[in-house]
This record gives sequence, C-alpha cells and structure tokens, in this order.
Amino acid sequence: MIFRRLTAGAASAALVASMLSIAAPASAREEGMWTFDNFPIARVNRELGTNIDQAWLDNLRGAAVRLTTGCSASVVSPEGLVLTNHHCVLSCVQDLSSAENDYVQSGWLTATREEERQCPGMQAEILQEITDVTAQIRAAGEGLDGDAFVTARNAAAATIERETCGEDTTQRCQVISFYRGGEYKLYRYQRFEDVRLVFAPEFQAAFFGGDPDNFNFPRYALDAAFLRLYADGAPVETPTYLRWNAEAPAEGDATFVAGNPGTTNRLMTVAQMQSQRDIGIPISQLQRSELRGRLIAFSEQSEENARVALDPLFGVENSFKAFYGQQLALNDAAFMGRIREAETELRARVAADADLSARIGDPWAEIEAAQDDYAELFLPYRQLEQAAGGGSTLYAMARAIVRSALERETPTPGAPPANIAGLERALSTTTPIEPALEELYLSFWLSKTREYLTVDHPAVRQLLGRESPEALAERLVEGTTLLEPEARLALLRGGAEAVRASQDPLIQFVLANNETAREAGRQYNARVTAPVSRAAERIAAARFAVFGTEAYPDATFSLRLSYGRVQGWTYRGVEVEPFTYIGGLFDRATGSAPFDLAPQWAAAQARIDGDVVYDFVTTNDIIGGNSGSPVVNARGEVIGAAFDGNIHSLGGAYGYDGSVNRTVVVSTAAVTEALRNVYGRTALLEELGQ
Repeated sequence: MIFRRLTAGAASAALVASMLSIAAPASAREEGMWTFDNFPIARVNRELGTNIDQAWLDNLRGAAVRLTTGCSASVVSPEGLVLTNHHCVLSCVQDLSSAENDYVQSGWLTATREEERQCPGMQAEILQEITDVTAQIRAAGEGLDGDAFVTARNAAAATIERETCGEDTTQRCQVISFYRGGEYKLYRYQRFEDVRLVFAPEFQAAFFGGDPDNFNFPRYALDAAFLRLYADGAPVETPTYLRWNAEAPAEGDATFVAGNPGTTNRLMTVAQMQSQRDIGIPISQLQRSELRGRLIAFSEQSEENARVALDPLFGVENSFKAFYGQQLALNDAAFMGRIREAETELRARVAADADLSARIGDPWAEIEAAQDDYAELFLPYRQLEQAAGGGSTLYAMARAIVRSALERETPTPGAPPANIAGLERALSTTTPIEPALEELYLSFWLSKTREYLTVDHPAVRQLLGRESPEALAERLVEGTTLLEPEARLALLRGGAEAVRASQDPLIQFVLANNETAREAGRQYNARVTAPVSRAAERIAAARFAVFGTEAYPDATFSLRLSYGRVQGWTYRGVEVEPFTYIGGLFDRATGSAPFDLAPQWAAAQARIDGDVVYDFVTTNDIIGGNSGSPVVNARGEVIGAAFDGNIHSLGGAYGYDGSVNRTVVVSTAAVTEALRNVYGRTALLEELGQ
C-alpha cells in the first residue's frame, strides 16, 4: 500500500547505490511529481508520443479528488461516483461496522442509492484554481526572526485563505509552500462534506497477501472502492469526470497518475538528510515498533479488540515498513555520495556567479548549523508538541478546544484568528471513538515521554505528577465528556471561561500543560524552523537561477501529475512482467492467512475469467498520498487506481530510479470483472457504462 499521507521510505542498500539524485532538475526519464500549472506538456508528448493539451489537463484536474483520509481519488461518473482504494475507505467501513455487522470482513455492498451511508468525518476536495501569493507571504516575514517570523507568515497565509473563501463551507482555501519556500500558491478547492460509501470488497480481497506482499509485485489485490459525493442530501452532478475503460492497457502504453503525493524530501540538504537518518527516523521507528507490539497484544485479547484495532494496526505496520526502507537509503554510502555530489555541483555554480553568490550567501552552512539545535530540541518538541497525545483523538480534540479558547481570550500578536466555524464542523463529527484504544495511545505516549525526556524533566513531572502513565490515561479517558459531540461544542462555544470552569479531567490536563507544550514549539520555531526556512528559500532561488522552472517541487499533499508507461523491470537478472492475471490469485492461494481467499471469491471461481489483468505496474513517479490516484491513458480514460509501489519505489522520498521504480495499479478490467461476476453490482456497472 502507498501509505496514507506519510513520507514513503527508501529502497534497500543494494538498490539505492544506483539511484539518480533529484538535487538537479529532473533528468531521469518519466521522473517528477509536476504541478498542473507547470506540467511539461511538450516534453511529455515528445517522449511518450502522445497528444495531450490544456483541455485534457483541465478535465483531469477537474476530476481528481483529494480525500481527508490522506488519499487521492477520481470522479468516474456524472452522478458524483468516486473511485479510490479500499485502504483509503477502511476507516469508514470500520466506523460503519459493529460487532454484529463487520463489513470490513464481509464487504460493503449496496444495491441502491438509499443504502449508501455517509463516511463519518470524511471530506472530499476538487481543485478549482491556483494563484501565486509568494510576494504576500514573503512580505509578511520581512524584518522578523524566530517564532515571530513563523507566526507572521502563518497569519498571512490564514488571511489570504480567509479573504478568498470566507465562510463558504463548500470551498477550501489553502496556501501551500513549494520548492521549500521558493514559491507559495493559493489552492482553492470545492469541498464536499457529505461523502458516502458505495462499495468496498472484503478486506481479504483488497489486501490479499497481507504484509508479506506489501510493497512487492506480483500482486493479486482488489484494492478498490467507490464513494459518492452528496450535497443537500442528493448526489452531486459532476459533468467533469473520467470515462471508465474496462480494457487493460498493453505493455508500453502511456500512463498518467493524478493525485496528491504527501511528502518527499528530495530538495533537503545533505545536513538535513543526515539529521533524519540519525535522529528523526530512528526515534520515530522505535516508538512505532513498540506501538505495533501494543496494538497486537491488544488485538489478541478478544475478537472485538481485533476488530476495532484492525485499521490502526494496518496503518502502523505499513508506516513502519516504509520508514524502514527510507532509513536504509540514507544509510547507503553510495546513495548519499550522489546526493553530496549534486549539492556540491549546485553550490559550485552559485559560487561561480558573483552576483548570484552575493545574493544567496551560504544557506547550506546556515542549515547545517541549525542541525545542532534540531538535535537538542527534537525530542521535547516531538513529545510535548508535535506528537503529543500519541494519536489519541480525544486528546487532539481537547487541545483544539483549549487552544482556541485561550487564543480568543488573549490573541497572540501576529497570529491568525481561530477558525471557529471549521473547528465546530470537526468537533461535530460522529466518528466512533474507542475508549480502550484511547487509553492505549495516551498511556503509550506518556510512558515514552517519561522514558525519552527522563523522570526528572520538569515537563514530565508536570505531566504525570504522582500518577503512572497507565493510571493517568485511564482516569483521563474514563472521566472525559468529550466522547459526546454536544459536550465538545458546548466547551468550544463557551470559550476560556467554560474551559477553566470545566470539570472534565482531560480538558484540565491539557490546560495545565499547554504553556509548556507551546514553549517547546516556540523554541523549535525560533531555532530550527525559521532559520531553515529562510535558508531554504535562498537555495530555492539558487535553483531557479541555475535551472529555471525545469524542476518540480517536493510533494506537499497537493495535486500533482506524473507521466510514465506500462513497463516491468529487471533486477539482479530476474525479469518481472508488468501484469498479473486473476487466475494467478487462485494459484497463489494457500488457504492460510494472509494467502487465504475471500469467501465470495472462492465461491465465484467458476464464473471468473482468469485471463483478465488483475494488477499492473508503471514507471510513474508517486509517493504516499497517491493512494487511490486515477491512472489514465493518453485519451484521459481511467484504466486503474494506484495502490502501491514495488519495494524499489521506497526510495521515492529522496530520489527516483526509472529502471526499477514502479507504481502498482489495480486495473479497471479486474474491478469490472469483480463487480459483474463476484459481487453482482449491476447498477454500479451500468453507471460506469458497462
């Protein structure tokens, strides 16, 4: 699975030695996660023999969807039908399930529109407009340093967003940084708050092969699902959509992936990558590993525990595997040598231009100097501010309520005003919250904070007092009223007075520790974020001066387009074909998890055409967040949904190697065959024109 809106990892040491660095403009064929306002149409048509134009791009942009699950999707009918991955709707399926009706295991199969149910908390967004706001953002930070610099820029971005979208809940405005501060763009989206689940196969069909097959190929997974966009209780009319093509592509065919890649670090400096390698990733991986163990132990206690922990465990295991690959790449001497060479070349070209050198200075040295502060501040910042709560939904809600109340009472100079309307919408969600998992997350976070910062750290003593992490977590969860939306909204609307008077133990806990956490954030902003941001902007200016716009920016969970073709690969003398076929699923099945057949597939074997292409691979450049992205052909027809990368693609966080990097796609041919001969979804097939 291309995991949801997290930084994908990197490849094995044997692989990454041959990777091409991205520090220079894109040179590897079919490389790049391009923005729609800077897509190299002429180059693509020349290299792929296609004939795409601006109208083709506009239609694809208008059909591409961003989901708040950290995934991508696409509109595939004029009636608001949306194609994405099963793992992108897994949390929705689980939220709609119960101990009596476990739709994760049995599948969500609707026959009529009346059976389509809203996914709690899920929203969908379609990009409408891109506006350059670089000058406004840069002007806001002029003459400021440290935390004031960060605060002023955030406030400027919030003002631009507010002035453009106002209180219109059908719109979403977002100022996004590109080229690590080289440009700032305002992305205006159409937002849909009523997103309903139409179809999701059984978990075992979608994730056949489980973790052993994850980030590998061949694959035999029906990682596909359908949603529908609603407004005012009725399906949305969507005249801009991608036509469904149920024919599998041929080897060598051109392919395009439109989606929202989450995060890449290809434009980081060597010093920053080393800090990630030595500090950021190892600490996070240690905690992620232990959390996985705790979730497994929790799951083994009962069938119900296993049911409610399935999605969280799925996500943790996937993230662990990806970050493990990322660290392998950063530990590879040959790979890092290529990164250093590219950085040295850029610095030399800057030094050779006296005017450019005078304007740019030495931002690389400034970023390297800031890494000492990163090493000192990373742990307290991570434990007290960035990752506070350990993933607890209740803690996140409590902190949002407390901070909104305090900010309204005493506004921070230069800070953006609180978005009360947006916060009210978020707190109104009826997404199920599992108290037992909340206790697990909170106790784990508290214990790790005590372990990493030490028992005698003032912040730890303030957090725990005389309680153990386990006892404190139990008291906070058992005593809180925040499980009820009405209680959350009453506190939010009551402001600081209501927050201070509240008897809710979780609210009081957050209130008592809020200033300590905020101070950790201010220190990190002042000594790391601000100086690195200023220096990175000058490196971006250097890149523009040397390379122009022939380079694409790092991924930022904003809409991008990559181009490639259907193609297998060769690794260590082994040729990997680009296609798998449905018949291979039954050959691969062993009857034991995770290679056991989903019951409906086993029952339908005689009806299924085993020669239909199941999954296929392409050379498209993608990363986490691209899950569910439409894969389209040169005619703009959807032929699949990206759901994974091969093991070699894990280097995508830091570089792209077109010889082995592959995107894994579930084909529309397989989805069509499954809808017809496994699940009997006649109405859905008719809507898709099949």
